[in-house]
Amino acid sequence: MHKYCLAIDIGASGGRHILGWFEGGRIRFEEVYRFDNGMEYVDGSYCWNTERIFKEILAGMKKCREIGKIPYSVGIDTWGVDFVLIDREGNAVGKAVGYRDSRTAGYPSKLDGLISPQEMYERTGIQSQVYNTIYQLMSVKDREPDLLDKADMLLFTPDYYCFLLSGVKGQEYTIASTSMLLDVYKKTWDNDIIDRIGLPGKLFREIHMPGTLLGNLSGRVRETVGYDCKVVSVASHDTASAVMAVPNCDRDTLYISSGTWSLMGIESETPNCTERCRLGGFTNEGGYQGRYRILKNIMGLWMIQSVRREIGGSMSYKEICDMASKESIPSIVDCNDICFLAPESMVNEVKDYCARTGQQVPQTLGEIACVIYNSLAKCYADTLREIENITGRNYPCINIIGGGSKASYLNDLTREFTGRKVIAGPAEATAIGNIMCQMISCGEFGSLEEARKCISYDL
Repeated sequence: MHKYCLAIDIGASGGRHILGWFEGGRIRFEEVYRFDNGMEYVDGSYCWNTERIFKEILAGMKKCREIGKIPYSVGIDTWGVDFVLIDREGNAVGKAVGYRDSRTAGYPSKLDGLISPQEMYERTGIQSQVYNTIYQLMSVKDREPDLLDKADMLLFTPDYYCFLLSGVKGQEYTIASTSMLLDVYKKTWDNDIIDRIGLPGKLFREIHMPGTLLGNLSGRVRETVGYDCKVVSVASHDTASAVMAVPNCDRDTLYISSGTWSLMGIESETPNCTERCRLGGFTNEGGYQGRYRILKNIMGLWMIQSVRREIGGSMSYKEICDMASKESIPSIVDCNDICFLAPESMVNEVKDYCARTGQQVPQTLGEIACVIYNSLAKCYADTLREIENITGRNYPCINIIGGGSKASYLNDLTREFTGRKVIAGPAEATAIGNIMCQMISCGEFGSLEEARKCISYDL
């Protein structure tokens, strides 16, 4: 009888329920449910529909019962920085506004007036991005201060759904580390920063580490899904889970977690909060067992996803990738330019960028995709050189994980632009890392290293 662990991996564009178990010396898995996700424009703000997402979470859990594979435990991971404020009764306070909303515009400069960028980086290790939790909370404080008065606690997105499943409130380390409010060395909230920007301390509680058992399903959830299981707080920032599933995450290997975002970096026992690292745009996010993910955020396949929605029709990503590989347009865009974060039209934004930089303007879907894929590969090569300069090491191998590892054309371009060996897979790295954390928590594996030996690239 297998001990099933259910990973609920929710991304910005979709979610999936994946059952994992250990068999024949390998981690096996089976996808049992999938659903679409995305921000909705509500009363002038881009928001997450938390009620609908939780209904999808429950629907996928019920599917496990229908197929006769009851999970021993469940864990949830999501994207970073976003949160839900709750009152003492556990009710949501205000809307769950998403990271692509414009409410944070101008707040990085406001923070600079209170605390210098150098001091912030030395203390938190987190790159200043306009969507960071700290800027979202500063905006709430200025525009909707009554929400902070009513709120009793801040729950990051995966913390919130774990609370809805178990009734247990908590703040997990890897997701909290994306907030720009955590002491990078102590791995606790930096109360001095919180006080200096005027946020109520009641929102921030004791941090727990990934692998923490929160409890079992609440009575209401047990009745809805038809069974009980344990709720484990995994490495709940999706990239933290994904990095757990890099089979050879060692001194010689860089990873690219390739999805809506491309997160390129290394795993480290210590953070790097030097001025050189800050100016290079690198961040020190939390990882499993208190490790650090020193990485750069790159806009990623969000650009291709947006173009596909606009003009791709029913074409698959593979078809778009194949189409792009037949083009030879030389134009390159800066994938990290803020203009690509949330444009009304990604197609027009790519064309406009090429026009204003004096390059050939792409016209067809294939040409636009070719520009994006080549631009991503160039960005990967530039980032590789930056990481090697910062660390003083040479990385002969790049391991691409996540959904983007299936884009063979992009993998080939990455190999061409970087001149390094490129390994692709596992594609479902985030869910596998989620499952690994649960398996270690329940005693299936004794350590992360032991679990990594049981990962197959073809998963």
